[in-house]
Amino acid sequence: MPSPQLVRWNPCLEPHRFNDTEVLQRLSCMSIKGDMFLVANLGTKQPCQSGDQGCPRDGRYQFNTNVVFSNNGTLVDRYRKYNLYFEAAFDTPRQVDHTIFETPFAGKFGVFTCFDILFFDPAIRLLGDSEVKHIVFPAAWMNQLPLLAAIQIQSAFAIAFGVNLLAANIHHPSLGMTGSGIHTPLKSVWHHDMENLTGHLIIAKVAKNPQGLVGTENATDQMDPSHGKFLKILAGDPYCEKDSQEVHCDEATKWNMNAAPTFYSEMMYDNYTLVPVWEKEGYLRVCANGLCCFLLYQRPTLSKELYALGAFDGLHTVHGTYYVQVCALVKCGGLGFDTCGQEVTEATGLFEFHLWGNFSTSYIFPMFLTSGMTLETPDQLGWENDHYFLRKSRLSSGLVTAALYGRLYERD
Repeated sequence: MPSPQLVRWNPCLEPHRFNDTEVLQRLSCMSIKGDMFLVANLGTKQPCQSGDQGCPRDGRYQFNTNVVFSNNGTLVDRYRKYNLYFEAAFDTPRQVDHTIFETPFAGKFGVFTCFDILFFDPAIRLLGDSEVKHIVFPAAWMNQLPLLAAIQIQSAFAIAFGVNLLAANIHHPSLGMTGSGIHTPLKSVWHHDMENLTGHLIIAKVAKNPQGLVGTENATDQMDPSHGKFLKILAGDPYCEKDSQEVHCDEATKWNMNAAPTFYSEMMYDNYTLVPVWEKEGYLRVCANGLCCFLLYQRPTLSKELYALGAFDGLHTVHGTYYVQVCALVKCGGLGFDTCGQEVTEATGLFEFHLWGNFSTSYIFPMFLTSGMTLETPDQLGWENDHYFLRKSRLSSGLVTAALYGRLYERD
């Protein structure tokens, strides 16, 4: 495949200019027929010489590539995946592609692929261009609950960075691959289906300049009772005495009943420190290494389910190596502590809550799922007194996961 930076080429109108480009020709003609910009993922090859120390034995590099066509069929850009995920057939490009293409209808779009979303390069560096308001994201993402389902990370990225994310995931349920969507910071339209083999076309109208959620009050009253309690705790209210697990206050409202026991369980292949969420209302704290996570909650009724608040601060080393700080409220797979961290998709427990932690990174993804693989948007997100918090009331269905997933890229 020729470099779009070096060669201006319209494969549909010039099909014989380069050999072995039938797929590019078809995509180019599709973009003309649809009068649309088109981004597609495919494998591409690039010949190399024996003098190139990295050149494979067969004399060619193979890249996991996104190609970008304009509405007149011209190949305008490409992106070669940098963060490979067990892809033995593909090579890592020597330099990271920072691919941004411009459209006449919505300005600048950035492009990256699948596993890239978890790393600084190219995903975060692209957003250094403040004019990039939209991301196109092809993927072959295997869902992993409770924290990294496809639609979960897609929505979290859009919310965290205040951009529109157009995500097209391969639909292959037997491999655990499903979940695509058009995500804005305030709303998502998505498709997740582990039962049927047919895919789904997603169409949505989005803002050219998306309105962000992070740091806004999002039409909520800061002085409602629960937020007042939250602010008092963070301010170190003199009427409240905090210990390792609970807070005692000399006010009419009790903040918590009994101290909950700390336990450990594996979640996402990492060893989390957790406390059970047993009561109808309360305030809990759990710490791991330097990260402390806090939960202030109320429940309209108690369900016959076990929930837990978990913390992890360390290097994740399974299926990729990257450093995370995570505060997570999760529904457990059963009633035993050892089931906390298992994959769950259905739940009935309703909560109104504040979840927060003393994160040492500003790159924090709000992960939010309710029963039936339903996405929820936080009421409020942001920093308060050196802690990052997520606030939510009025869930549409039972809570599966509410998490703040922090990435410390410099410690990978």
